[in-house]
Amino acid sequence: MTLRSVKEADVAGKRVLVRVDFNVDVVNGKVVDDFRIRAALPTLELLHKGEAKKIVLLSHLGRPQGRDPQFDLVPVEKHLRELTTVPFELHENLRFDVREEKNDPEFARQLAELGDLYVNDAFADSHREHTSIVGLAALLPSYAGLNLESEVEHLLQALSPSHPALAIIGGAKFETKEPLLQKLLSTYNKVLLGGVLGNDLLKARGLPVGTSLVAGVIAPTSLAGNERLLSPVDLIVVGEGKGGRTSQTGDVRASEKIVDIGPQTAEAWSKEIAGAQFVLWNGPMGVYEAGHTSGTDALATAITNSACRAVIGGGDTIAAIMKHTFDPEKVFLSTGGGAMLQFLIDGTLPGIEILKK
Repeated sequence: MTLRSVKEADVAGKRVLVRVDFNVDVVNGKVVDDFRIRAALPTLELLHKGEAKKIVLLSHLGRPQGRDPQFDLVPVEKHLRELTTVPFELHENLRFDVREEKNDPEFARQLAELGDLYVNDAFADSHREHTSIVGLAALLPSYAGLNLESEVEHLLQALSPSHPALAIIGGAKFETKEPLLQKLLSTYNKVLLGGVLGNDLLKARGLPVGTSLVAGVIAPTSLAGNERLLSPVDLIVVGEGKGGRTSQTGDVRASEKIVDIGPQTAEAWSKEIAGAQFVLWNGPMGVYEAGHTSGTDALATAITNSACRAVIGGGDTIAAIMKHTFDPEKVFLSTGGGAMLQFLIDGTLPGIEILKK
């Protein structure tokens, strides 16, 4: 796949519109996780070095229903100015205009008037056929930013990994994951399932899951019988008003909920990681946001201690990896969650297709 690269663009004296993904957590007016903001810095520095006349950044934040001060990008702008001396303008939250999510031609024309060139550096939003991703790119000379190029390069590697290859899929956003599992099983030696999909697989294999959240995407006859699709062998479960306990699969009580993989599973899967040449990981193994992090943290430790190459995506998964020191030449952290999964299924995204040479 060959994209028109910002490295090839003549930006001198030109106004450059850069679609970035600054959809970050803001608490009490402060950015609490700037991973996606930092990912845009190399492109901004390249444009400044190339003597761009003006750099205008475009992003959304959250899901506002029209104009809403709660979703203002001012805290993001302030944080970015602390990270770089590159001069820039940050456009207001794109989703303050309801036309952004409708790929509206008139809104695209209005945005296009702000610049002479367009750069997409928002990989995490490139699965969406929105105005600033697709419509705007069609109206101006358009290029891939450095972060987007890096994402595509590493995810293409994940579609043709070195073997033995191991995929780990967890989390609770499950709407896209059944076709992903089919794709991974055709490419990877083993696929390990935790989180909601792990619960699904246990249920499909006739094992009790109590009151655990399930997605219902794994039909008992389709994927459940595949021996290369691994489910946990033990679990951390909690009952009503009680602390957690370790349970063997098959021993989960009707009143209990699965909140993490158990220590035996964490140890066994860490050994799988140690024996792999390539690991793809998206999504935590437990209810990470509620503090059930031990399984996810154990696998993160195994990856950072391993010689394997790894591509990792999803906010909680990346948070676990970033607790450790790792070699960025071997471990790639994707800014995309849903976009990463969709790219792995389709091999491209709407926002990438329009940038192809």
